[in-house]
Amino acid sequence: MAAVTELQKTFYHVDENGYYGKFGGAYIPEMLYPNVEELKENYLKIMYSPDFQQEFHKLLKDYVGRPTPLYLASRLSEKFGASIYLKREDLCHTGAHKVNNTIGQVLLARRLNKKRIIAETGAGQHGVATATICALMGMPCKVFMGAVDMQRQKPNVERMRILGAEVIPANSGSKTLKDATNEALRHWINNPVDSHYVIGSVVGPHPYPDMVARFQAVVSAEIRQQLKEETGTEKPDYVVACVGGGSNAAGAYYHFLEDTEVKLIAVEAAGMGVHSGKSAATTALGKIGIIHSSKTLLMQTDDGQITEPHSISAGLDYPGIGPLHAHLYDTGRGTFYSITDDEAMEAGILLSRMEGIIPAIESAHAIAVLHQMELKSDDVVVVSLSGRGDKDLETYIRWGKY
Repeated sequence: MAAVTELQKTFYHVDENGYYGKFGGAYIPEMLYPNVEELKENYLKIMYSPDFQQEFHKLLKDYVGRPTPLYLASRLSEKFGASIYLKREDLCHTGAHKVNNTIGQVLLARRLNKKRIIAETGAGQHGVATATICALMGMPCKVFMGAVDMQRQKPNVERMRILGAEVIPANSGSKTLKDATNEALRHWINNPVDSHYVIGSVVGPHPYPDMVARFQAVVSAEIRQQLKEETGTEKPDYVVACVGGGSNAAGAYYHFLEDTEVKLIAVEAAGMGVHSGKSAATTALGKIGIIHSSKTLLMQTDDGQITEPHSISAGLDYPGIGPLHAHLYDTGRGTFYSITDDEAMEAGILLSRMEGIIPAIESAHAIAVLHQMELKSDDVVVVSLSGRGDKDLETYIRWGKY
């Protein structure tokens, strides 16, 4: 796919003010204004410069291992009565799609003469990917992670430390992804001049949602090319992805946003049940609000206090969604489903037993939704398998129903 080097004047992409419809923007403290403005003024110019593109794509190929396979899951296809393809982001170096974005942002930070990297992480995959690229490029790295997530994703904590990153626990709130993001933003406010904050999802102030989506768009560019080679057409009937903040979904959808015949399926975490009080199903429960410097859909009380989310999956345990996804929901371009903890875990075991692939629990939510979709025999479905299950073995073991 040809690179888009300016803000697209289309309905589903960000506009020049940083909004997707009514969602987006940059609601930032004054201390961060110079940093965010510097990014906004320079990110497209840097990203699409020939030397950046050459270095970025060479690292994606030689270091990350792209293109990742588009795999026809034959036993899964037989079970669901349609052609089910898995986009194998779990085979990226570091085990998830996150590394596509971290390479891009650290390269960009270097060109902006930043000396230090800050990141937040939930499931730990973004933290590991950031620590990995900082090690590769010789940059110091601080990763903020909720104390609860540090316990349930301990292998990723140790990976970050082995790679040389300082992992800082967030002990406020629910001690999960939201709180880690809060702490990272606070640290950036106190260290604005020499630091770049590598946000891991399509959240935060403009230009982050657009920038992260563009770095992840390599996923949908490959899907189109690989599907054409496999089937003769670039366009599947469905693209399915889990959504917390939503970076893997944004990457999988990006080059299909304007192809309205391609149905975009977004899968949120229902936790213990959408209305159980322990859920992260933002589109079912949320209202318009501001979180982490962006206007979006957000789970909140009547007086505007953020509702604590819950998901067995650390990467989906977030009370909002990115503004692109809020816009897709609001306009009906995306169809949103909610999957419970147990449904996701059962789908993870199903994929393991039927295809020999143990998925990240985030990705298992996307597999689980196949049970709810009314598929026809000639349907072509691409599921973003956003990460592998190594990091979640303790959670699978504790769940125990296999």
